[in-house]
Formats: sequence, structure tokens, C-alpha cells
Amino acid sequence: MVSFSVASMFFHEYSIPEIFSLVSRTGLDAMELWLETPYFWLQDLPVDDVIACRKAHPGIRVMTVHSPILDLNPCSINPDVADISVDYTIRSLRIAEQLGAPVLTVHPGRRTAKRPPGNADLVRFNQYISVLHEAVEGSPVKIAMENMEPAINSMLCTPERMRTILDDEPWLFFTFDVAHACSKSEEEALRYIELCHDRLVNVHISRFDHGKAHFPLDRYPSIARVMASLKDHHYNGCLTLEIEDLNLARPLSAEEKISLLARDCAFMHECME
Repeated sequence: MVSFSVASMFFHEYSIPEIFSLVSRTGLDAMELWLETPYFWLQDLPVDDVIACRKAHPGIRVMTVHSPILDLNPCSINPDVADISVDYTIRSLRIAEQLGAPVLTVHPGRRTAKRPPGNADLVRFNQYISVLHEAVEGSPVKIAMENMEPAINSMLCTPERMRTILDDEPWLFFTFDVAHACSKSEEEALRYIELCHDRLVNVHISRFDHGKAHFPLDRYPSIARVMASLKDHHYNGCLTLEIEDLNLARPLSAEEKISLLARDCAFMHECME
């Protein structure tokens, strides 16, 4: 059964108890906890707070986790940056286990310089994948690699490259970022679903517009077509609204954020019924 979710970073300015309370009023039944959500990150990752909030809000029945990505790069040319990035990914996996999260989304990293990845970058990427494989053995959590926006230094931004990695690593799963794919074209988004639907366990759903990713859905026909393809391919994981509130025309109050999410939630339900 599809779960309807939101990334916790949409409520960037609120505490974890407040975020749970607000999400519970949107009609959504799931949440993706970003470890870098300020209250959680700056309070030294208080997992017990999240566990208590889950018990207090049983309507949020599914929780996924997103590993830290800000300032981090597991494929960095700087070995210290690469090491701490990988360490935080493993820490995220252990937190996901504590929370009973079925999925941990991770990023592939990138070449540090804005140049096409070379052999040295691929070596670092393969080392990263090897560490993740070892760490997840015996874990109930699925590690899901996310596709990135097309960029010259991206390690993973095409459907074909994602398919190759999934074939090479049968333990690895896929988080599909719709806006990243649509930054190239709607056809690119549909191609990701066609090629990789069998390993798809999480979808970051938002709209690409005005040269930026992560706008609200706003009943756009292109987003409806993407969800129709997901439905046709029998997708049954989370549809996670990943909305950048700084893309909006002005700051929204808590009530306005609830209303926005409720509208997008209703649209997702209609598309997936």
C-alpha cells in the first residue's frame, strides 16, 4: 500500500514534537526524517525524542530516514571529508534501525571539481558502495540510492547509470527524485520508472519549475503522468513530498504549510486510487 509522506525539512524551523504534530494534521500517514533537520541535528540526534513522538502520533505509521548530505560528499577528493561522509551514512543506518524505518535514502556523492568524474572518483564511489554493502548485511533497513540532477560532476544522474548500479549491486535499492529527473525532461522521469521500478522503494515527489527543483505539486499534469506511471508499475512504497519552502513566494505560517501539504496529499491520493 502506498504511503503519503513529507520530508521533515519542510518544517525546518520547528522542533521534532512540533513537526509530528503538524504532519499529523495534513492527511499524510508517513514522514521522512532528515537527520539535518535543525532541531534534531543541533540537539545531537535525539533518537528517543523521535521514538516518543511516533508513539504519540500513531497516524504517522511509516517513517523513512534520509542520511546527511549538507557539507558532505562520500566521493570527495579530500579523504577526511569522504571518511566523515561515509561515517555519517553508517550512523544514519543505525538510527534508521532504532526507529524501525524500512528505508534509508543516501546520495551518491559527486566529483569535487566541476568536471566529469574520472577513474579516481569511481574508485572512491566503489569504496563507498562496498562499505554500505558491508554495513547493511543483516539489517532490516533497505539502503536506497537517489538519482541526482544532471550536472557535469554528478556520479549518478541518468536512468541507464542507475540501472547499471542496481544490476551490479543486488542488495541496493532506489529512491526516485522526480524533480531531479524532470529537470531534464518528463520523458527522463518516465524512463527512470520504466528501467528501475523493480527496485524502487521511495519516491521524492515535487515539481521542477523556473530552473529549480522541489516546488509543490499544485495538480500539475506532468506530475499526474508520473504518478500514473508509478501506479501502472504497481509501486507501493512512500510518495514523499520534498518541498523547498524557500522556493515559495513568501514564508508560510504553520497553518499555511499544513494547508499546502493537505492539498498535495489529496492530489496524490486521487492519482494513486
